[in-house]
Formats: sequence, C-alpha cells, structure tokens
Amino acid sequence: MESRRFFLIAIFGVLLFFTYQAWQKDHPAVAKTVPVASSEAPKLQEDPIQAGTAPAAVTAAAPGPVAEAGTAADAGRIKVSTDKLNVEISLAGGDLRRVELVGYPLSKAQPEINLALISEEDPHFFIVQSGLAAADKPLSSASTVFSSAASSYNLAPGADSLDVTLDAVNADGLKLRKVYRFHRGSYQLELLQTLGNGSAAPVQASPYARMQRTPTAAGPEAPFVHTFLGIGFYEQKEDGGYRFKKLDFKKIGKEPFEVTQTGGWLAMLQHYFIATIIPPADEKATYSGKPSTVKGFLGQYYGPMQTIAPGAEQTFQTGLYIGPKLQGKLDKVAPGLELTEDYGILTPIAKPLFWLLQKFHALFGNWGIAIILLTLTVKGVMYKLSEAQFRSMAKMKKFAPRITEIRERYAGDRERLNKAMMELYTKEGFNPLAGCWPILVQFPVFIALYWVLLESVELRQATLGLWLNDLSAPDPYYVLPVLFGLSMWLQQKLGGQMATMDPMQQRMMQFMPIALAAFFTFFPAGLVLYWFVSNVISIAQQWYITRKLDHETAAKAATQK
Repeated sequence: MESRRFFLIAIFGVLLFFTYQAWQKDHPAVAKTVPVASSEAPKLQEDPIQAGTAPAAVTAAAPGPVAEAGTAADAGRIKVSTDKLNVEISLAGGDLRRVELVGYPLSKAQPEINLALISEEDPHFFIVQSGLAAADKPLSSASTVFSSAASSYNLAPGADSLDVTLDAVNADGLKLRKVYRFHRGSYQLELLQTLGNGSAAPVQASPYARMQRTPTAAGPEAPFVHTFLGIGFYEQKEDGGYRFKKLDFKKIGKEPFEVTQTGGWLAMLQHYFIATIIPPADEKATYSGKPSTVKGFLGQYYGPMQTIAPGAEQTFQTGLYIGPKLQGKLDKVAPGLELTEDYGILTPIAKPLFWLLQKFHALFGNWGIAIILLTLTVKGVMYKLSEAQFRSMAKMKKFAPRITEIRERYAGDRERLNKAMMELYTKEGFNPLAGCWPILVQFPVFIALYWVLLESVELRQATLGLWLNDLSAPDPYYVLPVLFGLSMWLQQKLGGQMATMDPMQQRMMQFMPIALAAFFTFFPAGLVLYWFVSNVISIAQQWYITRKLDHETAAKAATQK
C-alpha cells in the first residue's frame, strides 16, 4: 500500500469516527419498559404522573394509596443557597427538584442564568428522590408532606456548612426527619434520614435514593459532537476490587441491570457534569438502572434493611455529589469517582496531556493559549517522527515526474505498473511506507488530545480572546474552520503528494480541505484551534525539513564531483 493511499484511508477514518459520533447523537435512546430481576430488597414502583407535574410517590410492590398527581408541586418549596449551589427542595417527599450550579452559566449569551443540572423543566427532566421503605410499603415517599422551620436558607458568611432540616409524621405515626447538609466550596452534600419509632412494635426500614431523568443533557451541546449520556456505577469485582462501568440509556432500555455489593456508588453521567449517590463504603448496597414506567430512566440505590426497636430511632446516611467533573477533586469525594472523567482506552495518554494543559493555564490564565502551547509541545516531542514523515514526502515529490511517466506508460496494465513502481523504489532505496508509520504512531495522541479538549469541564466556555469567547462552542464567525482549510490546502501544495496520484485521488485530495473546513464549522472552537495550530506547525516543520534535505542532497552531489 502506497503512502498516499494510507493518508487517504487515515483521513477517511477520521471522518468516519466523527460521523459515527454525530449519528449517535442524532439517534437518542428510546425508553422501553423491561422487567428487572427480583431481589430481597424492597421494590419501589412509580406512581402515575401527568405531564407538567412533579413525579408522584414511590409505592410498595403491594401498592398502598397512590398520591395524587400534582401533590408535590402544591406542597411548597424550600430554597437553599450556598456559594456553589442554588437548590429547591419540595416539601412533598423532601426531594431535590432543582439544583443550579453557581459559576456555571447556562450559556455565554446568558451569564446570569446558572445551569440547572437538576430540573423539572422538559426536555431536560431530572429529579433526585429519597426516602425509607419497609419490605411491603414505603415509610416515606413523595406523598409524605414535610415541614421546615424556614422557607429559605443561606450559607452564612464565615460558616463552613449549612443544615436544612425537614420533619414529618407518616400515616403509621412514625416520626421522619431529613437533613440536607451543605458545605462551603463544595458540590458534595450529605442526606441524613432519621426514623423515630414511637409505636409498640419493631419497625424495619431500608433507605433508598433514586435519580429519574430523560435522556437529554442539561445545557446546550455542540452539534456533530457525541458525548456520553447514561448511568455509571462503581462495580465490585469478584476479587473484592472495583471497576468503573457505564451504560448508555439505549443499552439500559434493552437490558436493565441490578447489582448488590458492598460500597460503590451510582451516577447519572452527561457531558461535563454528574449527579451521584454515594452510600457508606462499608455497607451493602443494591444499585439498579431501568426505564421509568412514567418518564425517562431510573438510577436507584437502596441500602440494607435495619430493625428499629420501639422507642428507638435510626439514622441512615447517604452522600450526594451534584456538580462538574473536576480533575483532581472527584477522587476526594469517593474512591473511583474520578474515573467518570473518562477518556476511554487512551486515558494513560490523555491524563498527562491534561496535566500539562493545566500547567500552561496556570502560567498564562488562558485556556486558548494553553491549547496552543500544548500543541507546540506535542509537535516538538514528536519532531523526529514528523521528520521521517516529511523526508519520505520530499523523496516522493522528487520522484513525482518519473512516477507520472511510469503511470502514463503503463496506464492500461496494472500488473506492469506495479512492477515498474517497485523497481523504481528498489533502485532509489525508497520505502513508500516510511511516511505512514509516523502518522500511525501519532494518531493515538491526536485522539487522546481530542478527548481531553472535548471532555474537560475546565475548558467549558473558556475564552481565547478576540472573537473566540467560548472554546467549547463552534466558532461563531467560522474563522478557524476557514483558516484550517487554507492551512490544509497549503500543506498539500508543499507536500507534493498529489503529483504522484491518479486523477481520481487528486480530485479527492483537492476536495478534502473544503469538506473538512465545512465539517469543522460544527465543532468546538478549541478542537479546531488545536488542528489549525498543528497544521501551521507541520507546515513550518515541513518547510524546514525540505530545505534541510535539499542542502544535504546538494552537499552530497558536491562531494561526488
């Protein structure tokens, strides 16, 4: 296979890679109701819900009274504000109905509006419910109406934490308390659920928490860029260790899952952000994911059943994290949670690249400049590979007239054409594949950089300056895609590979800069910036190496005289 064919295949592979991602994004998951295997833990089913109302209560497998649609919405809301979160808690069930992430605007055009990761507004419907359940019925659910000492809470200046307490008495006369504990500078919170048994008989209770959402991400997403949307969990292996596992909603729609293990966590994942349920690490936990019978999908946790004696009370603790996937922070929230910042199989390459990107940002305070410097560094490290590639291209350009002559001479005889080409390569000591291997070696780095620039929340809405005020969104004026197309065209002219191609291949190569430039108008500007800068550096390297090779050839010719 000649180097030009390899190059065409590589370009086609890149286009196919991005086209497949675009197809995935344009064909979202469709929820299907599939039964889940039974378990000893209590089973919670959803109550009916009407469009535009809050989800109703969870009920037991043997249903009790069903809460009326809209009860949760009519019970009132508590508003909580910290330096990181703005939260709305429904008094019906004490559930999280809205969580805004302070410091993460919905868009550059609306900096005053925070992104709401948890929200009841369609099409991004996402709520977090919690409660206690006996083996045969819920003890607290979305139909349980709580009360609170205030309608709004604010983290006081100088305070490190804030407790929001909700109290209720259920139909059986059991005292229920929910405490949400917020922390300064953190997207992490604790949920403490207490059951006071004032009856004359023991009561069994199990804590549960579940996330219900539609398969639509919060906030705007760049077109033609597919990112993961689904459920992730930290699964315990047979040897006692753990591994990160994730399932998109399409797969969960076909194959619901349920696992029981010690420790771990369950998360709803989307581009840049996660919502996570984190039980105590030393307790048994059951995690499940399945289509909702009402709306969207469910990710659910329930803990071990415990017995509360008459006159006693029991507190159940569950951790929550609702926020961005910040590098270097998530591992302190829960073991393995940093794996949700997922760069795929190229993570060993991507992690050092992001570390270097952060260092450049720390020096200059600009993510755009950091991307440029990272590109310079990567191209510098790979200079020797690039040199081998460009030397091969220069030799190919030198042989172009002779190759053209051979093609014309044996135009109707493919076998004799290939034989003549191999004789030329052997005589001149030239290996047409020599320029292919450097491209092959650099390709994993290219893909790793792609995922770093695409997945890192630190780059969300980052600016370079001038007209580029959001590197995570497409270039609004298409300047970078046009510059990229021009740089690719210039690279082709300098390389001279097209002189050795047949007419069909030449037409394909001539069209490629236009096609890619048009394609990249839909891509985040940070990615196109990387590719444009990479092309500019490649052009400079190509020019330098070609001149160096010309001088070497001239010196060799002078020596032989």
